[in-house]
Amino acid sequence: MIDMEKQGNIIVISGSSGVGKSTICRDLVKRLENAYLSVSVSTRTPGPGEVDGRDYYFVSKEEFQKQIEADNFFEYAEVFNNFYGTPKDKVIQAVNAGSTVILEIDIQGARQVKKLVPGAKMIFVLPPKQTELLKRLNGRGRDEKNVMEKRLAQVSNEIAAAWQYYEHMVINEDLNQAIEEIVAIIESKTGEQK
Repeated sequence: MIDMEKQGNIIVISGSSGVGKSTICRDLVKRLENAYLSVSVSTRTPGPGEVDGRDYYFVSKEEFQKQIEADNFFEYAEVFNNFYGTPKDKVIQAVNAGSTVILEIDIQGARQVKKLVPGAKMIFVLPPKQTELLKRLNGRGRDEKNVMEKRLAQVSNEIAAAWQYYEHMVINEDLNQAIEEIVAIIESKTGEQK
């Protein structure tokens, strides 16, 4: 386990596809002092404009399996037939350097992190409403129609699970306001809220 009392912090940011997690996380790194955004490893195909090493480390399923066997992941999960994982060495290095480490991960991964690091701050980002989420997903142009339908069907389950596992829920209706709320949560030292 990581002792965050003497080192950095781990912040878990989760939410349904298209809710704005990536945009929020990139902005948090700019606004917070000494913040590190963990780049996940993924077996999915890069989307338009995505860059290997910046958005994800894109690898084959075979390579991902080798990394699982070598215990190279802080957490990992299979989502919509692709694997995603957080490189363990980079997280530990950043925490030990005193950084605020931001993990943009799904609920499965978040549960694993919470077991390893009970002091991690868990933040779930909610859409203002499902119609807005559909509009955002369509605007990304990344998913096939059947994948988008699966993602939307999953939203209710994710939100129900989030109420069980996350201390903080933030609605992303106004991006700047949502980011400010998350910054305040990260910078708060005491008091849990929903």
